[in-house]
Amino acid sequence: MLIPIIGVGAAALASVAGYHTMGPTSQLYGRNFIGLPRGTKKLALTYDDGPNDPHTGHLLDVLAKHEVKATFFLIGRYVAQRPDIVRRHVEFGNALGNHTWDHPNLIFSTPTSLRSQLERTSTAIFDACGQKPSLFRPPFGGRRPGVIPTARAMGMTAIMWNVTCYDWSPTTQEKIEAHVARQMRGGDVILLHDGGHKAFGADRSWTVQATDTLISRYKNEGYKFVTIPEMLSSEGEIP
Repeated sequence: MLIPIIGVGAAALASVAGYHTMGPTSQLYGRNFIGLPRGTKKLALTYDDGPNDPHTGHLLDVLAKHEVKATFFLIGRYVAQRPDIVRRHVEFGNALGNHTWDHPNLIFSTPTSLRSQLERTSTAIFDACGQKPSLFRPPFGGRRPGVIPTARAMGMTAIMWNVTCYDWSPTTQEKIEAHVARQMRGGDVILLHDGGHKAFGADRSWTVQATDTLISRYKNEGYKFVTIPEMLSSEGEIP
C-alpha cells in the first residue's frame, strides 16, 4: 500500500503547488494585492496585454464617456511598438503597470531573465511617457519564490485579481458580464484584457462592449470605479 499512498501524496502536493504558483489569491510566494475588504463600494477595472490597436483606443473612448479611469498592465514589446497609445493613457489619467517584455510564464524564469523582463519593460514605459511603473502583474498570474520580491526590490507592488472575466479567448459581452456578476462581492480587482500576448492587434471588441455595460450597471448600483493606486491608498477602508 505504500506506493499508492506515496502517489496520492505526491499528487496532492503537486496540486497545492500548482495553486500557489498560478492561483491569483495565493500569498505564499510573496504578498500581493487582490482588492479591498468584502462589501467595499469600490471596483478597479484592470486590463492586461496592451497597448493594442485599435481596441485600446476604443476602450479609452468608453472610459472617457463614463469618466472612469482604469489600470493597464502593459507588455514591453507592444509599448515599444506603439508608445503613442501609452501617452494617451497618461493624458487620460489611467494607471500603468509592468506586465513583462513578452509575456513569459515566470515560474520557469531564471533570476537574470526575470530582472531583464521587468527592466526592459519599465524602461520602455518610461521612454514612452516619462513615468516609471510602480505596479507589476505576472503573466498568467504565474510566480515562484523570488518573483514578487524581485519586483518589490525594483520598486513595484504585485497586483493580482479576484474577479476573472475569461475574455482572453473569443467570447461574448454577455458571458463576460455573467462572470463578473457571479464573482462580485465589492472591493474587487477585475481582470480584463485589451490586447493579446501572442500578437499585436488581437480582437478585444467583446471586452470593450462589456466594459461599457459593466460601468453603467455598477455605477447605478452605487459603486465607484477607481485605479489600483487609488484603491491601494484606501486599503482597509469601507465607505
